[in-house]
Amino acid sequence: MTLLAPRRLKVMRLALPVMLGMLSQSVLNLIDAALVGSLGDVALAGVGVGGYVMFMMTALVFGLSSAVQSQTARCLGAEDSAPARPLNAGLMLAALMAIPLSLLAWWQAPALIGWISPAADVEALGVSYFRWRVATLVVVAMTLCLRGYWNGRQQTGMYLRIILCVHAFNVAASIGLIFGVAGLPAMGAEGAGAGTALSLCLGLVLWWAVSVKGARTQGFLTCLPSLRGFCRLAALVWPHSLQQLWFAAGYAVLFWMLGQIGTQSVAVGHVLINLSLLLVLPGVGVGVAAMSLVGDALGRDARADAHRWGLDALRLAWLLLTTLALPMLMFPQAILGLFLDSAELVTMGTLPLRLTGAMMVLDAAALVLAQALMGAGAQRTVMALTLSMQWLVFLPLAWAVGVGWGYGLSGIWLVQLGYRVLNSLGFFWIWQRRRWALPEATLR
Repeated sequence: MTLLAPRRLKVMRLALPVMLGMLSQSVLNLIDAALVGSLGDVALAGVGVGGYVMFMMTALVFGLSSAVQSQTARCLGAEDSAPARPLNAGLMLAALMAIPLSLLAWWQAPALIGWISPAADVEALGVSYFRWRVATLVVVAMTLCLRGYWNGRQQTGMYLRIILCVHAFNVAASIGLIFGVAGLPAMGAEGAGAGTALSLCLGLVLWWAVSVKGARTQGFLTCLPSLRGFCRLAALVWPHSLQQLWFAAGYAVLFWMLGQIGTQSVAVGHVLINLSLLLVLPGVGVGVAAMSLVGDALGRDARADAHRWGLDALRLAWLLLTTLALPMLMFPQAILGLFLDSAELVTMGTLPLRLTGAMMVLDAAALVLAQALMGAGAQRTVMALTLSMQWLVFLPLAWAVGVGWGYGLSGIWLVQLGYRVLNSLGFFWIWQRRRWALPEATLR
């Protein structure tokens, strides 16, 4: 126990800033919803639809972060003279991917928004909001690269400090541009998109300034990767990006299923999913830490140590998630009462919320070891297992049990519990096989 405690403390030190940064993002989402909600249902719906389409666009470049982080950690572990080489490759790839995607999406915004929401008034607001957001897709892509680099260097506190500055500016800019405060134009719901876009640009400026100061001697903007190294990074980016895109699409299908059951199921399911996404943040933060530690160990060719880091991170995640799950298991009605004002809806959600608490604990292996595997360069393995379990097991069974056989929301959540167990067992089995190490996978 004394041998493991310092290792778990190191994981926690790296994970805590990531958790707090993600929590800050969740709080910001709630503030944005409150600001736009004051303008009416149409404005809230338009921003919601535009935000969801933007989430899908961001998913296409999301793999840049994990690819740069895992490669940076390996370079540092191997004592590479230019560990910023993966960052340089990532920034080049970000521009090549995001600029054409952004232009195409800006042009086709009416078609993209109209595909989700046929209502003309919602579509008009959604298009204007989305165009502000998608214009900064290249900014988001480059920010993901810079964040991945500093996380790979095990300096996750940088992410927390910058994101808190960005979010504070975002709130101020959105208030000013939505309502016309301090002489700014009153843009309504469109102002929320403009405020977020400006805050993202500020974030990139801050990341760039920090990197110029702290990474110049590491090869930032001075040492280009080889063509082979560039292609290697691209090969790590696309599986994670594709995984994120289809994973998000899976949630859209899940909400569609709940809609087939009834409006009440959609309302309760929305609360359950948002609670799970919020409370699962410790597992995600621990996984980000594991990605860096595993990559660093493999860069030193210390495969046994890399394997231990994955298990140490998993033990810590189990402890944190179990602590957070206990209130959901013991006091589900009190928790649901904070979000639902109907006793009928609270009763409907009681069993599913208890199942959600159990899922959080049982899903720990998938949350942590999936990211640890990406630290080892096994992005395609993670994509294959994640998407096959979601699309070939969970969604078909959820439809059959919840909709086809009439077991409703509780039936879908029971299927989801089984799916989470199988998913975690799959990742744990892959991790224990130890066939995931790729010693040649560095950007030389």
